[in-house]
Amino acid sequence: MKPLISTLIFFIHFSNIIFSQTDSSALRFTLSGYAEPYYGYDFNQPEDGYRPGFIYSHDRHHEFNINIAFLKAAVQSKRMRGNLALMAGTYPNSNLSVEPNTLRNIFEANAGVKISKNHELWVDAGIFSSHIGFESAVGKDCWTLTRGMLAENSPYYEAGAKLSYATPDGKWFFSALALNGWQRIRRVEGNSLLSGGWQVTFKPNERITLNSSGFLGTDRPDDARLIRSFHNLYGIFQLSDQFGLIAGLDTGWEENPREGESPNMWYSPVLIGRYAINDRLALAGRVEYYADENGVIIATGTENGFKTLGVSLNLDVQVHKNAVWRIEGKVYNSKDDIFVKENGDATNSNAVLTTALCVWF
Repeated sequence: MKPLISTLIFFIHFSNIIFSQTDSSALRFTLSGYAEPYYGYDFNQPEDGYRPGFIYSHDRHHEFNINIAFLKAAVQSKRMRGNLALMAGTYPNSNLSVEPNTLRNIFEANAGVKISKNHELWVDAGIFSSHIGFESAVGKDCWTLTRGMLAENSPYYEAGAKLSYATPDGKWFFSALALNGWQRIRRVEGNSLLSGGWQVTFKPNERITLNSSGFLGTDRPDDARLIRSFHNLYGIFQLSDQFGLIAGLDTGWEENPREGESPNMWYSPVLIGRYAINDRLALAGRVEYYADENGVIIATGTENGFKTLGVSLNLDVQVHKNAVWRIEGKVYNSKDDIFVKENGDATNSNAVLTTALCVWF
């Protein structure tokens, strides 16, 4: 952790040097931060203190902890940009456990240049938040306290390079990506194939966002390579000043290790509604389903694989302009007995109550 902190200090110092030697109208430096302490109670009372294995955020039971806290430095000008953010919490512990120790605390580390004088055409490289999905690791940017099953089981982060373009009117955004893999900073050992991705976003007006994102590649070494194709589709609709709706669908295919057989498929639809009662209070509800019969993403070893329905209800209280207190109740129901109770018995249901405080500057 110390080398990463030293890197952040150097980045800030270097940026200040640039800032002091450049017209302030051309270069802007910002420092921001975010923290999300939480407490969750899983009514199945897992003995090891961890929520079910397909949960990677807010995954500790009956314990006060930090899901994610980070400090971010950013530099932006008309023709260049850079970001460096270092993090700590249970989120990086669970999501970056496969990465080398020196990389596990990096939330963002990227730089980009604008390659066209008259158009918003950029090339960026480094470590980024994922281009897939409408939910991120930053809770304040999501409508619900915890993430949905489709967000938890698709990439939160990625490493690679991307070419992006935004139209002058801001309605269209396009990007093409070369990636180290499926939620990977370091490429899988023994894998010589880079992965790819794409994103198309259309905003016809300030109340509607339509997005299509994809991934094509592999998460295995060359001698066991199985090509994976994945697509994320969602729409965000602000139907009135008070009520908004998100509809999303993830679909994925991966080659079957048994030669000649059909690819293994998984999918996950989700619907989220949010109602702002007033300037301080908001309610959100989510209904979701995740089906992965062949265990490509979530392996259960049971007869029907992972086929799970989730329902949650969320209350937000804006306690300060830079702080929101949240509480959420969530219930999972699965076709098979994939959840484990404290006494070791298997059950097909799981309920959890979670509360968190999101603070930022």
